[in-house]
Amino acid sequence: MEAGEAVVGEVLYEVQGPQANLTINRPKARNALSPTVVKALTDGLERAEADPAVRVVVLTGAGEKVFCAGGDLGQMVGDGGFLATHEGRRSYGKLLTRFQEARKPTVARVNGHALAGGLGLVLACDLAVAVETADFGTPEIDVGLFPMMMMALLQRHVGRKRALELVLTGDRLPARDALALGLVNRVVPSSELDAAVAALAGKLAGKSQAVLALGRRAFFTAEDLPLPAALEFLASQLSLNVLADDAGEGVSAFMEKRAPKWTDR
Repeated sequence: MEAGEAVVGEVLYEVQGPQANLTINRPKARNALSPTVVKALTDGLERAEADPAVRVVVLTGAGEKVFCAGGDLGQMVGDGGFLATHEGRRSYGKLLTRFQEARKPTVARVNGHALAGGLGLVLACDLAVAVETADFGTPEIDVGLFPMMMMALLQRHVGRKRALELVLTGDRLPARDALALGLVNRVVPSSELDAAVAALAGKLAGKSQAVLALGRRAFFTAEDLPLPAALEFLASQLSLNVLADDAGEGVSAFMEKRAPKWTDR
């Protein structure tokens, strides 16, 4: 095991330069989301945020076939009683929110099929790069379930008709169709996946982390506001933005025709 790498439950955490990789490490279970995985992903985000060397977080699955197949059906019924089991299910929703609340940008490296709760993880990340052989979908309906929590993110990514078609039919989308719907940002051959992810992560790592954090928070807050309230809120965030040290540095660098030197403040 290399320095900076550790297994936290069923999730692998590894730092490569400015990039922290979180890998769901349950290939025999199709990288399904167990309570342990959900907690370990949350802990991994916390660890990445606390590390000043990390500037971007990449989420992926072990192996070459499945990113994440969703919830582990074998662990649906807990042994701590109904309310405890319900609280355990809520932890997945909290994880989706945690990805959006992260101070550092996140990228999904979709190495294979992303289904059900796995698709929810893709949508929770800021950006996503997928292999061309990956399928995307919400097949829960075929086992008598409904994609309740991840549906909140799906509704924010696609229109009503397409969202309803996905959740009502359980049909899978090829990667290119998912790209056309805006579920991912890039679709590449498997041989190009790591390079494409590294290129995107490198761009994010090269930005002011302070401004990225401010901007991401403003983006997600404004998303759920009525237009007049959103514009008023965003005006206040712009006033905060222009007071940042890196905003002054960025403008100066532009005027002086040089690369900015970010201090992340």
